[in-house]
Amino acid sequence: MKSVDAAMRHAYRELFANATPPASFDKLLEEAPTNEHGQRVIDFMSYEIEQEAYDRIMEDTIKLFKIKHKIWKNAFRFSIDLGCSPRIKKKEDGQGIE
Repeated sequence: MKSVDAAMRHAYRELFANATPPASFDKLLEEAPTNEHGQRVIDFMSYEIEQEAYDRIMEDTIKLFKIKHKIWKNAFRFSIDLGCSPRIKKKEDGQGIE
């Protein structure tokens, strides 16, 4: 398995590139203000991605970075979900819900 940090950065780049509105994760990170703890603060809730696109990007990233064990796959998804990923727009009966 390649670096987890590289896999996470790749996933975030793809998620934001496919979000509405589309954005460059690298630029968002570079331009993000720093909080009192020295952490970058990205307004990730201003971005939204379709559930299908999110699932495809996560599966592609898991394959690309050869994350093979189920526990590592789940941990990777959990880390992305708890991080600064765009909001996921779920579809139910053809209509978007949040």
